[in-house]
Amino acid sequence: MHSHLIPGIDDGVKTHEESFAVIRQFQELGYTKLVTTPHIMTDYYGNTAESVSQAYANFIPAFHEQHFTIDLQFAAEYYLDETLLKLIADKQKVLTFGDRYFLFETNAVSEPLQIKEFIFSLTSQGYRPIIAHPERYQYMTMGKAEDLVNRGVLLQINMLSLIGYYGPPIQKLAEKLIDKKLVSLLGSDCHNLDHISLLKKVHKTKTYQKALELPLLNFTL
Repeated sequence: MHSHLIPGIDDGVKTHEESFAVIRQFQELGYTKLVTTPHIMTDYYGNTAESVSQAYANFIPAFHEQHFTIDLQFAAEYYLDETLLKLIADKQKVLTFGDRYFLFETNAVSEPLQIKEFIFSLTSQGYRPIIAHPERYQYMTMGKAEDLVNRGVLLQINMLSLIGYYGPPIQKLAEKLIDKKLVSLLGSDCHNLDHISLLKKVHKTKTYQKALELPLLNFTL
């Protein structure tokens, strides 16, 4: 879960051919299902639940023509901004996957002032919030991560964090979160062929193997 494989709608793959090449490698690695999650971020991408749904609908016939055995589903990675706060407050349609799992991210530097209120709004409406790559946020600490979990938020680690792709401090925090058994999901956050090629390296790490011993939701999605 967590990837950017619908062509041309965010900073992920740009063409059908690139998407097919990435998906083919996922299949070769043994994956049987992907939940791809395009960005919905007001100031950078003009995506909405409707436009992402339409982009998926436009792409899926070509995907089926490739005769993949892998299952491709979709949701979105929402950015926590005023637009998203209003969507949730107004109880508008949002994209989820599985049992109403809702994937969101925040800015990288400072903890959003509204995050606790936002989480309460989500859970009170029956959504199951997942925070994307908490290890990558500069404001994140083990204490803040534990508080999020206590509020009903699931933590999703990027697998590439486990090989230091985003830097040593991020790798260290990801490893700590796994050690403390706070992680509920692993995500590829795959945007391109470079990312998928590095996943082979991740699979060989001890931390990844330790993560697989957790009751990850990936196994049941």
